[in-house]
Amino acid sequence: MTEQIRESVSSLIEESKLYPQEKLAPIKRSSKQLHIGIPKENSTYENRVPLTPKAVGALTDQGHKVIIEPGTGEAANFSDQEYTEAGANLAAGAEEVFQSEMIVKVEFPTAKEIDWMTSRQTIISTIHAEEKDIRSRLDLLNQKKAIAVGYEFIEDKVGGLPIVRAMSEIAGVSVMSIAAEYMSADQHGAGAILGGITGVPPTNVVIIGAGTVTEYASRVAIALGASVKIFDRHLYKLHRLKHILSASVFTSTIDTVALKKALCEADVVICAVRSEKGQLKKIISEDMVKGMKNGAVIVDVSIDEGGCVETSIPTNLKKPVFVKHGVIHYCVPNIASKYPRTSTKALSNIFTPILNGIAAYGGVDQMIFENKWFMKGVYSYKGFMTNYHLANKFGLRFKDLNLLMAARF
Repeated sequence: MTEQIRESVSSLIEESKLYPQEKLAPIKRSSKQLHIGIPKENSTYENRVPLTPKAVGALTDQGHKVIIEPGTGEAANFSDQEYTEAGANLAAGAEEVFQSEMIVKVEFPTAKEIDWMTSRQTIISTIHAEEKDIRSRLDLLNQKKAIAVGYEFIEDKVGGLPIVRAMSEIAGVSVMSIAAEYMSADQHGAGAILGGITGVPPTNVVIIGAGTVTEYASRVAIALGASVKIFDRHLYKLHRLKHILSASVFTSTIDTVALKKALCEADVVICAVRSEKGQLKKIISEDMVKGMKNGAVIVDVSIDEGGCVETSIPTNLKKPVFVKHGVIHYCVPNIASKYPRTSTKALSNIFTPILNGIAAYGGVDQMIFENKWFMKGVYSYKGFMTNYHLANKFGLRFKDLNLLMAARF
């Protein structure tokens, strides 16, 4: 009987090889000339531009059309002449730019800008979920059936977040100089120097989070001679950071007692925690802030996701600080915008190959379909929210993008 079963199974296996196998039919690719619009940012405090004149030149050399609003690059010290010499066309105004097939900007579009858009355009920008009226603007984007891609969600081919990392590197390098500025007496700080000199105890720096910002901030602080203590929820991140730094730094998982003691001794506190599953919890309570030294400085880099300090309130580059319980709080959401020329060059290095890739695949749809890393950046697709955490946070209708893409066939 057993032998008969084996023979039957073998016969079925051989027979199944003759059956046609299910497979998605390949779509013929054809390169496409893109029509890219770059508007000027509305906010007084956003100085970055997504593409440098050099990057625009690289795109126009490939036959793509780039239209830019006058004055777009001024804050980053890029003139209109540089852009036009690179092949860009100057628009009559913002409304004309928003007629482009693909819009690339830094800030999330305003309601007025979305109103200018036509149906089924592609827009690539940041999406700070803590901004006011964000839900209504997401509704407007969905009504336009736009394909919306968020800077914060775009991955690379190995699962990293290239734009987040680039901006985090800039923030990490700059936060220590920001802290040093506000520690000085003329800024009503404690009047201490950041670091250490002979015969004087070093500055105590506490950093919450063990990501890219911490990596670069720690290097600067250690080089200046400061004493650095790093806290994070995940032990593997602390192991990785200690290996990268190759220096003697104190590391600890977030323990209320140990953290409270460290904060009492801290001269500078850097908060650099990213949200998990779209939610960022407060790690430093108001009572902990009350226990800190007068004149101590908190730089809450996490403020663009709501902040991880209970007393943090978003500020801006014009009025970057406020004092609460004797502690100076620096809570600017877009620290990288303080250095717009460097930031613009970093963004260009990432977007130029992405835009050329979209053209090579024949459009955004095919780019999404064939590249899971790019698909991760899409949070709204032709009327549906495709980022679960955003949809859940704002009570919007969610659709799995994999299913939407499969429905094309």
